[in-house]
Amino acid sequence: MNKTLIKPDYIFESSWEVCNKVGGIYAVLSTRANTLQNALRDHVFFIGPDCWGEKINPYFIQDDALLAEWRAQAVKEGLNVKVGRWDIPGQPISIIVDFQPYFAKKDEIYGQMWQDFQVDSLHAYGDYDEASMFSYAAALVTESLYNFLGLQDKKVIYHANEWMCGLGALYIHKNIPAIGTIFTTHATSIGRSIAGNNKPLYEYLWAYNGDQMAEELNMQSKHSIEKQTAHYVDCFTTVSDITATECKELLEPVDVVLPNGFENDFVPKAAKFTSKRNAARKRILQMANCLTGCEYPADTLIVATSGRYEFRNKGIDVFIEAMNRLNGDARLNKQVLALIEVPAWVGCPRADLQERMASGKTYDTALETPMLTHWLNNMDEDKVLNMMKSLDMWNQRENKVKVIFVPCYLTGDDGILNIPYYDCIIGNDLNVYPSYYEPWGYTPLEAVAFKVPCITTDLAGFGLWANSVKGAYSEIADGVKTVHRTDYNYSEVADSIKDTVAQFSNFSDAEVKKARTAADKLSKKALWKEFIKYYWQAYDFALKNK
Repeated sequence: MNKTLIKPDYIFESSWEVCNKVGGIYAVLSTRANTLQNALRDHVFFIGPDCWGEKINPYFIQDDALLAEWRAQAVKEGLNVKVGRWDIPGQPISIIVDFQPYFAKKDEIYGQMWQDFQVDSLHAYGDYDEASMFSYAAALVTESLYNFLGLQDKKVIYHANEWMCGLGALYIHKNIPAIGTIFTTHATSIGRSIAGNNKPLYEYLWAYNGDQMAEELNMQSKHSIEKQTAHYVDCFTTVSDITATECKELLEPVDVVLPNGFENDFVPKAAKFTSKRNAARKRILQMANCLTGCEYPADTLIVATSGRYEFRNKGIDVFIEAMNRLNGDARLNKQVLALIEVPAWVGCPRADLQERMASGKTYDTALETPMLTHWLNNMDEDKVLNMMKSLDMWNQRENKVKVIFVPCYLTGDDGILNIPYYDCIIGNDLNVYPSYYEPWGYTPLEAVAFKVPCITTDLAGFGLWANSVKGAYSEIADGVKTVHRTDYNYSEVADSIKDTVAQFSNFSDAEVKKARTAADKLSKKALWKEFIKYYWQAYDFALKNK
């Protein structure tokens, strides 16, 4: 670490995803925690929402002996907290706070925020109130613990993640100005909304007015808390250069870019890796046979996409288009099984498919709707199914490319594959993430960690980073193929994906091995030991900027 940087003595970090696994930010925080713990043993406090009540939180180990005296004091102050450790590597101290009591004084809190920081909460709807009350509660927890531990002469950081924690950062900024405040937006709410509403984000980014677009898209309150927090905190950060450009146009210029690292301790080694890969491939190919009635040779190329169900933003539409075009590509040298592993409005696992899989037999007839593993609650309105039907993609025997929609969270108990996501990804040959809007991109980073080469775009922070490592556009032989994507070149992107998969299908064993090794090497350049330096820079910036 650079000796001239000011290092914090204590860090308080709040996020809706502390001990609450609902999205990609959980991966960012939970993998970074160990590195921070090693540097500041038990001087890092993660604050998350108590969404579990009386039920057991599977991510949290309660410890009533930990900070017991402060907890007794907190009760007197009206704070309802659980103290313990986050059940992740490093096991940092975590405080889970009940935010429900603050709804009673919501209008008073919002009124004060308007008076102090001109935060517009009048147009709030959906999850705005819930997130803001948690954020307020997290700030009260920080204030209480700060005073109890007597940290007035210490260097202290308060780090708020996403607009959902903005209100708390502003509270700390006003009430404990000695604390250095950091705000990280992992994606701007207005940028994501522009992209998700089929508006061209990039070509016209310079011309968009964030406030005006927030009004047009009914996003005033989320945009307002995000913009005002970005303006007032001591250090405003985001996760990639592409989102930094977006922030500059729609919110405020960024002070430090904090790329998302990860730890690869979940990747099995040596013989265990091979055995898990073989098991995953066997299970996936068996499922495909039972569903489609077609046989899949051992060298079938398993290609997958995964992530949140943002049909355009995540490029799910382009993936389907590319697989459809690949069917007619004469250069394709292998059978392709393409999986769309995206949680949808899932109803239940298919009983007919379960029955076939339990029998252990091989089948030569397809089931009804042979591209879907689970029934959906909205079969007629689902975008993936509708696009596949409109392109006549019914996984017919003569199709070299079969596409199967796995519309559930792969937690190991989905009723069909019954293997967790990481145990599934290890069986893939290629992963595809043709994102239109992707501030960073954890899914391709996870893929390359499992030695699975992947295709992404230069509208994803990860794709731009892969290019920067190479010093040119990254190709599939480098472990990652970065496709050029704009607001308007959907068709070219689909063709580029199709061409890359066809090219990969013709790779020799040695070329495949080289690409897999390159993917593995690239993933190691994104470990937290490489990226944590940017956080030390942000802490230093905030402490100097108080």
